[in-house]
Parts: sequence; structure tokens; C-alpha cells
Amino acid sequence: VQVMESGGGSVQAGGSLRLSCAASGYFSSYCLDWFRQVPGKEREEVVTEGRFTISKDNAKNTLYLQINNVKPEDTAMYYCRAIRLSGGYCVGVHYWGQGTQVTVSS
Repeated sequence: VQVMESGGGSVQAGGSLRLSCAASGYFSSYCLDWFRQVPGKEREEVVTEGRFTISKDNAKNTLYLQINNVKPEDTAMYYCRAIRLSGGYCVGVHYWGQGTQVTVSS
């Protein structure tokens, strides 16, 4: 599978942003989630709570990350990860996209 993120850019604090992750292959056969990383820190999973909402459109083979009320600390490279779904478990190789940069100014 190949994944490609898009939708990043520069945004002012308080605004909203929707990131997209387009995946090739049979979309429903993969576990998909979002991570983010800032230089010098480990990549961390984006948790769906509060300002962050993850959704997907199976017809478009696309995963979305909606970020509302963005804050300067949301500045990071955002990545999409895909893992094959087998027997109800996410197993095997982790596939990563190139990432999309989000920069939030105050």
C-alpha cells in the first residue's frame, strides 16, 4: 500500500485545518492512523479527542484529520500510517507517507 498526506500549510492560531491521507490498495484491509513529529522529538500518535477528529471516506480511500482551534504547539510534520488488518489485528509492515507540514503562527 502507498499512503500520501496532503492539506498541510501555514495557519493562524484559532483556525482549522483538515489533513488528508490517500491510500492505494484495498482501503478497508488496513489500519490507518495519524502521527505527528517535531524535530528532535519522537513521532507520536494523534489521539482523537477534543480538537482532533479522525474520519474516513471508504469510497475515496481517504483518511482525514480535522484539527480545530489550532495552536502553535500543533506545529509539526503530520504522517499517516497504514498497517495490514488481518483477523481483526493490525499486523505486519508499517507503511508511512512522506508527511505534510503544519505550521501554526500565533
